[in-house]
Amino acid sequence: MASKQAPTAALALAVGLALCGGPLAYAQAQPATANPATLAACAACHGPGGQSSNPTVPSLAAQPRTFLENQLVLIREGLRDVPVMKGVMAGVDDNEITVLARYFAAQPAQPLPGAVQPEKARAGAELSRRALCGGCHLPGYVGQNQVPRLAGQPEAYLLATMKMYRDKPEPGRDTLMSGPLAGMKDTELDSLAHYLAHHGK
Repeated sequence: MASKQAPTAALALAVGLALCGGPLAYAQAQPATANPATLAACAACHGPGGQSSNPTVPSLAAQPRTFLENQLVLIREGLRDVPVMKGVMAGVDDNEITVLARYFAAQPAQPLPGAVQPEKARAGAELSRRALCGGCHLPGYVGQNQVPRLAGQPEAYLLATMKMYRDKPEPGRDTLMSGPLAGMKDTELDSLAHYLAHHGK
């Protein structure tokens, strides 16, 4: 009986792959490089190569690929409301999202301009230790999987985002961040943002 089932199962698998195009056909269907027009639209706000020079806009460079893919899908589907990105993401399919995420994840992160304030950075480091930021974001705050990179992000952006998580997470945001930031004062979040923004200098 087993000898009859094996060829039947193999045939079913072969037919299924043929109907779906198979893994090779899927890989070949994916564009090798990101659409230049889409990259230009991204760079208009996030900077060339995803390195933001706008203090209120996050950098995409060196973010984990899975995190980028998840966020782009959430924004495209309207589960995260980012009005300025609605037009950019309209019509962008899953394959292009994967290519965009791969592109930005591979870009090197650049250190932020500006001097580190030692006392503020020390206070931020202690807050990060107490909040266990390195547990999810890793000790170097480079992020992993669906967890974003914090190191080198614009300071004002980090501060505004942490206040949002502390006070009222927006739709589509990971509410797990509310717990570690609960009870932190604005001045403490300011020190934490400074430390993370300039981490590694």
